[in-house]
Amino acid sequence: MIKHIVVQQITKIKEIIESSYSDLVEWREYLHAHPELSFKEEQTSAFVAARLEAMGISFQTGVAGTGIVALIEGRNPKKQCLALRADLDALPIFEENDAPYKSKVDGVMHACGHDVHTTCLLGAAKVLQTLKEEFEGTIKLIFQPGEEVLPGGASLMIKEGVLENPKVDKIAALHVFPTMNVGKIGFRAGQYMAACDELYLNVKGKGGHAALPSEYNNPIMIIAELLPKLEAYVKSLSDGTSPYIFAIGKLQAEGATNVIPPSAIAEGTLRTMDESWRKLIHEKMQAFVLQFLTSKNAQGELRIVKGYPSLLNNESFTSQSMQSAKDYLGAENVEEMDIRMTAEDFSFYSQKVPACFFRLGVRNEDLGITYGVHHPKFDIDKNALKVGAGVMAQLALSALD
Repeated sequence: MIKHIVVQQITKIKEIIESSYSDLVEWREYLHAHPELSFKEEQTSAFVAARLEAMGISFQTGVAGTGIVALIEGRNPKKQCLALRADLDALPIFEENDAPYKSKVDGVMHACGHDVHTTCLLGAAKVLQTLKEEFEGTIKLIFQPGEEVLPGGASLMIKEGVLENPKVDKIAALHVFPTMNVGKIGFRAGQYMAACDELYLNVKGKGGHAALPSEYNNPIMIIAELLPKLEAYVKSLSDGTSPYIFAIGKLQAEGATNVIPPSAIAEGTLRTMDESWRKLIHEKMQAFVLQFLTSKNAQGELRIVKGYPSLLNNESFTSQSMQSAKDYLGAENVEEMDIRMTAEDFSFYSQKVPACFFRLGVRNEDLGITYGVHHPKFDIDKNALKVGAGVMAQLALSALD
C-alpha cells in the first residue's frame, strides 16, 4: 500500500504536469520541427536555456559545446545530488510524416525521440523547481549534445566535469520505446544494453584485367572468404554465456565486369556485454585477419573504433525507481525489459555512478503510431510526454527521500 505522503506527492506532480501539458506539447513540437545534428544543437540549446530561465532555474551553457547543466537546490542542498539527463541531437534522416510539426530542416529529423527526452526533462524540471522545498539535496539537469555519434556527448561532458561540483551520487534518464504502448514504462536492473564498436576491414590485393588471372590477386574473393571465417572465429571464442553480435553492413569494391580492383572494404559492428571479453576479442580478431591476409599474399587490416561501453543499471537504484514508477502509474503499467544489443552513450555515466536508464512507451496503434526509431515516419502519442515528465519527477523525489 502506498504511503499517504507519497500519494500526496504524486497528486501534486500530476496536477503540475496536467496544468503544463499544453506547454509540453508545444515544446516538443517546436523541437521536433527544428532538429539539429550532433554537436550542432545551437538553437536547441538556446531553446532549453530560455525555458530554464523562465522557470527560475540556474544553469551553465557551453558544456561540451552545446550542452547545458542546470541545478535545482532543495533543502540542505549539499546532502546528496541526483542527476537527470536528456539528449539534444537529431539524425540525418528525411522525415516522411505529414504533421504541422514536421521537420523544417531537410534531411534532419528527431527520429530517435531526443525531442521527447528533452521535453520530458524540462517538464520534470518544472515540477521539481515547484516542489524544491519538499526534498533534501540537489538535482542536476544534464542536457547533453551528440548522443548519436562517437565519441558521444556523454564522454565529453564527463571529461568537462559534469559529474562533479556537486558530485553526482545517482543518475537517471529515459528513452522512447516504440514497441511499448503509451502509458507504460519499462525497467531492467543490471546489465541492459551492449557495448558497440565499429569494424573497418580493408583488404589490399592486386588489380588487373579479369581475363588474366595470373596477373592479379582478387581482393573481392579474399574478403568474401575471410568474412565467414572471421564470423566463425568470433563464435568459437564465445563461451555462450554472454550475448554478442558480429554483423557486416557494408561491402564495397570499385571494379567492373572485367576489371579487378586493387582493394575491397567491409564495414560492420561488434556488440558485446562483457567488457573484459570485448578487449580480448579486439586483439584476437585483428591478429586473425592479419594471419589470414598473409596466407593469401594480401595486405590490409581490421581497424576497430571503440564505441560506447555496455550500459549497467544499478540494481538497488533501478529497483527503487521501478517501485516509484509503480506508485505513480500503477504496477500494471510498469514492465520488466529484456537485454538489448542496441547501444546508448548514457552507458558512460553508468560506468561512473549508480544509474537507471528506463523506457517510455510511445506507441498507439489506433493513431497509426507504430514506427520504430530511426524510421522516417517515427512519431509518438503526445500523452507520453505527461508520463515521461511525471515519472522522471517522481523518480527524482523518491531517490532524494
